[in-house]
Amino acid sequence: MKIEVVPAHLTAQVFPLVEGFLTPALEYSNGEYTIDQVRLFVNQNTWALIVATDETGRLVGAMTISFMNTPNARVAYVTCTGGKMICNEDTLAQLKRIVHAMGATKLQAAGRDSVVRLLSQLGFKKIYTVIETTL
Repeated sequence: MKIEVVPAHLTAQVFPLVEGFLTPALEYSNGEYTIDQVRLFVNQNTWALIVATDETGRLVGAMTISFMNTPNARVAYVTCTGGKMICNEDTLAQLKRIVHAMGATKLQAAGRDSVVRLLSQLGFKKIYTVIETTL
C-alpha cells in the first residue's frame, strides 16, 4: 500500500473519490464535524488530505490531518480517517515521513478503544484522556 498527500490544487477533484471512506468515520466523531466541514477544511488547505492506494493504484483509504504548534512540538493531528490507512508498520512509516516533511515533530490521533489498541501495537502511547463540556 502507498500513502501520499494530495496536493492542495487537486483536493477538490480527489475529495469526491474519498468521501465514502471518511463519511462512515464521522459516526465516531461525536458530532464534532460533518463531511461538508471536512471538505471545506481540506479545500481551504486548512487540513491536509492523505490517501492510501493499493498495488493497482486503486484508492483504499483516506485521512485528514491538521497541524498545530505547541511550545515543544509541531503536531500532525489526525482529524478523520477511513478505509485502510495506518494498519501496519510500513504504512505508518510512510505517514510519518510525509508529515515530518510537512514540518511535524509528533503525530497524534484520538480514537475509540479499538483504535487505541491497534495503534498501541504500532508504537503509539496513550498520553491523556480528553474531556469536554459545552459552553
